[in-house]
Amino acid sequence: MDKVRVIEVKENILNNNDKEAARLRSDLRAGKTFLMNLMSSPGSGKTTTLLATIDALREKVRIGVMEADIDSAVDAEKIAEAGIKSIQLHTGGMCHLDAAMTEQGLCELGTEDLDMVVLENVGNLICPAEFDTGAARNVMILSVPEGHDKPLKYPLMFSKVDALIINKIDVMPYFDFDMDALKESVAHLNPGVKIFPISAKTGEGVKEWTDWLYGEISEWNA
Repeated sequence: MDKVRVIEVKENILNNNDKEAARLRSDLRAGKTFLMNLMSSPGSGKTTTLLATIDALREKVRIGVMEADIDSAVDAEKIAEAGIKSIQLHTGGMCHLDAAMTEQGLCELGTEDLDMVVLENVGNLICPAEFDTGAARNVMILSVPEGHDKPLKYPLMFSKVDALIINKIDVMPYFDFDMDALKESVAHLNPGVKIFPISAKTGEGVKEWTDWLYGEISEWNA
C-alpha cells in the first residue's frame, strides 16, 4: 500500500503569509506609513482607547483607521464621526486578518496622506496572534474586568505584542485584579514588552501610552 502524503497546510499558509507581511512592512516603511495592529477581546474598550489615542495625537500625526469585524460598521462610523479617515473591513466570518487582507484594506483606505494607520483587528485573543499583518508594531489591550490570568490562558498573544495596554484601571477597586501578578506573567512570556496601565474613560495613563507611540511613529517615519 502506498504511503499517504501528509501536507502541513497551516504551516504552508503561515509561511506564505509571513513572506507577504515582510514585503508589505518594507513597502510601508519606504512610504513612511506606520501600521499598528491593535488586538484585544470584545469589550476591552478597544474603540474607546483608539479614540483617546487619536485625540492625543491628531495634531501631530495624520491618522487613518481600518476597522475589522465579521459584520456591521458601528466602529468605523464612530471613528468617522471623530473626523478620522476610516473604512470598515468585513472578514466574511474569519476571526483574523492576514497580510493580504490588510494590504487590500490599505489600498482601499489610501495611505499617501497618512503617517499612521491603525488596524483594529477582529476581537479575540487567539486567531489574530497567529497571523503577521505586516504591521510596524503589534499592540494588545487587556481590560481589568477580564482578569490578570489571561497571559496564562492565551500565551501566544502576549508573547507577540510590542506593547500591552491595561485598560479600565479606574474600576480596579471592584475587581480581583493583581497587577503585579499580571506583569510577572507577561515578563516571563515577553521580557521586552512595554506595559501601559490606562483608563481610556478618565484619561489616566493615556499620555504615557501616546508619548511612547508617537516616538515609535517618528522613528519609523524618519
